[in-house]
Amino acid sequence: MPNPSPIPDIRLMTTALTLACRGLGQVWPNPAVGCVITQENRIVGQGWTQPGGRPHAETVALAEAGAEARGGTAYVTLEPCAHHGQTPPCAAALIAAGIRRCVVALRDPDPRVAGRGIAQLKAAGVQVTEDVQAADALALNRGFFRRLATGRPWVAVKVATSLDGRIALGNGRSRWITGPEARAYGHWLRASFDAIMAGTGTLAADDPELTCRLPGMAARSPLRILLDRQGIVPPTARALAAPDGPRPWLVTAHPAHPAADRAEIIRFDGAADDLPLPALLTELGQRGVTRLLVEGGGRLVTALLRQDLVDEIFWFAAPRLLG
Repeated sequence: MPNPSPIPDIRLMTTALTLACRGLGQVWPNPAVGCVITQENRIVGQGWTQPGGRPHAETVALAEAGAEARGGTAYVTLEPCAHHGQTPPCAAALIAAGIRRCVVALRDPDPRVAGRGIAQLKAAGVQVTEDVQAADALALNRGFFRRLATGRPWVAVKVATSLDGRIALGNGRSRWITGPEARAYGHWLRASFDAIMAGTGTLAADDPELTCRLPGMAARSPLRILLDRQGIVPPTARALAAPDGPRPWLVTAHPAHPAADRAEIIRFDGAADDLPLPALLTELGQRGVTRLLVEGGGRLVTALLRQDLVDEIFWFAAPRLLG
């Protein structure tokens, strides 16, 4: 059999990666995976990992393809799973559906998979092509890979500054430094992360909601993680108002935080600038968080930077002076 042309493989894997992006922020602790099934280069099924991590992308795509999957090719952005969890293994589902060829962007580092899915496919006579768009697949799920490798989530910091390098007005308020386009992009960022974290200073000064307020995307608001060692944040804080979604996590050393009934408590000692941040990030990783967006304040961001715990910075520079 002649080797398949790489051009259709790249094009169709790009489509699968685009589908996978729809799951970002919604599927943790699972990776965001996309799958496209073709029959003679015609797409007959497609899917992505659904909210909560189930069903998997392959299951969704196979259901759409139906009988047309037999003899077809599956493009999957991450190695199909090979273990029984809440659902049967995707490698077995592809084999049962009669897939002739499987194109995989990247092997899954999860010890329960780690090459076993590909081995099962090959043992069943499925032709496997690996490492198609591997760099893009790794970038897409860098939080999943970081959590498996280090036990902590991928940490991104969002900072907005004025031309003179300020992040807030003289009274400490930082709202509306940037314009509407930057704010819209910031809300899109929130929708693509598992969780968003803010410290006491930001919570007290700005009383932010920490939700995604793009039209039609409120349901994609991330989990809110609030750092408040001394119990300063009141129960009326807007970040504690419960939209549809998980209850906020409140990190505190206060023995009886006044907002304890509004959130899930994570108890840690230390102030925002001397909080054991590596231990906290490990705790978040153990709870399944793979992608964490930090939106201030200054002391928290500085502490993360000083301890080399920041993986990515989104820096917005506004064309104004704050003085």
